[in-house]
Amino acid sequence: MAAQAWLAQDPDAETRAELSALVDAAATGDSAAAASLADRFDGRLEFGTAGLRGEIGAGSKRMNRVLVAQAAAGLAAYLLARKAAPSIVIGYDGRTKSDVFARDTAEIMAAAGVATTLLPRALPTPVLAFAVRHFDASAGVMVTASHNPPRDNGYKVYLGDDDQGSQIVSPADADIAALIEVAAHSSVLDLPRSDAYTTAGDDLVTDYVRLTAAVAGSAAADAASAGVAQPRVVYTALHGVGWEVARRVFATAGFTEPIPVADQAAPDATFPTVAFPNPEEPGAMDLSFETAARVGADLVIANDPDADRLAVAIPVGDPSDPAAWRRLTGNEVGALLGWRAAERQRAEGTRGTLAASIVSSPALGEVARHFDLPSADTLTGFKWVSRVDGLAYGYEEALGYLVDPAKVRDKDGISAAVDFLALVVSLRIEGTSLEQHLRDFDERFGAFASTQVSLRVTDLADIGRITSSLRATPPAAIGGQTVAAVDDFAAGVDGFAPTDILRFRFGGGAAAGGAAAGGADATSGGAGAGGAGADGARVIVRPSGTEPKLKVYIDAWSSTGTAAERRAAADAAVAALEAGVRELLR
Repeated sequence: MAAQAWLAQDPDAETRAELSALVDAAATGDSAAAASLADRFDGRLEFGTAGLRGEIGAGSKRMNRVLVAQAAAGLAAYLLARKAAPSIVIGYDGRTKSDVFARDTAEIMAAAGVATTLLPRALPTPVLAFAVRHFDASAGVMVTASHNPPRDNGYKVYLGDDDQGSQIVSPADADIAALIEVAAHSSVLDLPRSDAYTTAGDDLVTDYVRLTAAVAGSAAADAASAGVAQPRVVYTALHGVGWEVARRVFATAGFTEPIPVADQAAPDATFPTVAFPNPEEPGAMDLSFETAARVGADLVIANDPDADRLAVAIPVGDPSDPAAWRRLTGNEVGALLGWRAAERQRAEGTRGTLAASIVSSPALGEVARHFDLPSADTLTGFKWVSRVDGLAYGYEEALGYLVDPAKVRDKDGISAAVDFLALVVSLRIEGTSLEQHLRDFDERFGAFASTQVSLRVTDLADIGRITSSLRATPPAAIGGQTVAAVDDFAAGVDGFAPTDILRFRFGGGAAAGGAAAGGADATSGGAGAGGAGADGARVIVRPSGTEPKLKVYIDAWSSTGTAAERRAAADAAVAALEAGVRELLR
């Protein structure tokens, strides 16, 4: 029996007890226990381009020490086959068993002959991504489930050398997965282990802090010279590991220390104040808004639990009212940081590429066109964005931004926070505001509106059934707008590798977009008469790569009329499409 074989090799007393209780209960005829056993052992937690991610528990379809040991052994074999003397750096966050999984990996890697460095404590994912390049390591592992539900954990893999510290992509994922399968045929108790690994010193973190603070440039000093007060900022780590490092970065950059959300500042694997520790989720930033209203803040900055994502919120009414605070969308922040990156390049006389995933707003492509800069669209996932040749700036609408690709090759919520805060300070020096800057964007580049509809499922098969139905019988209209074309990326579109994405285009124009990049070619797609006076619109449907969700991305844009008229047209088109999408998925 699979459960008995698992029990025989599980080094974790907690999961052994959990599984033993299920086995005993199933033996008495307990149908719920039997169903749980079947669910846990019906296959394996799949290793892919997102590494491993799933609920902690006993069984081959859960995150646990057996599965992690098998993954470490498979990854070690992969690295040794690629290079005579490979090296690896391993990091972990504050989630349940993250430190245990990291030490298991370090011991197995060291015993296999891989030169191994373990980060000194729970630290943000961007610090691990930085360490891969800093140490010129062959690979990196970050034990984190990022913004997933509290009971989840994960195992993210980076490759150095020619991959420059980016996350793995195909075919590396399949090659590693095959070697993990080989390791799974033996007991993990037979895997050699060694404590002959190095623990990194705090100088690594100090170097990350120094280089990240440099992103802000002279903004703080310029404000002091101009006699301009810095904004009052509230910061939340959402019970994650961001506060310690972010605090040091802000101080080194010369910024006034943010006011932390006290109940969320320290790592807590139970995430007691949020249902889902993702700043995109409704309610996740409520404590931030309450704190901001109480202390009279001008700005809220949030990192997700492993601090690779950034959320920003501003007051849209009375700032002393928590209900008056609004989180900017990932596309709004991404466009503003892209504009800042383009201005920076113009000042420096450089021409790096601005890149975004295909589900992100076409706004960045329009910024690139305006500044005569190369742009690129990629498949979803920062593993693609980070691999764009000549990358100067990249972002993904899911709150991921890469503002300093020379330092890391992954999204970095701390460096993005510093860059955004520097932008706000610079606007204050110029005598303007972030709200006006958003209106100026509409005036200069056109108004781009976006929203997202997410359908969370308990049965992953439901996602396949929905997408299959949309492929078999695509809608003729959505939200009263006629579908002009349907692009099925599973069959290959615009040179992209086949992937499970559907794009519905309205009208016949072309959206702003970029050139081929990162294993994915062509622009982000069409546009046209999107209705309500918009120049164009689109709807993109795809399964989430990290959560049991079907995601629908809605975009519309307008460059007709005044800035206010453009904004109204784009917003109206998106609202109509959102209503149509919800009706379609109901």
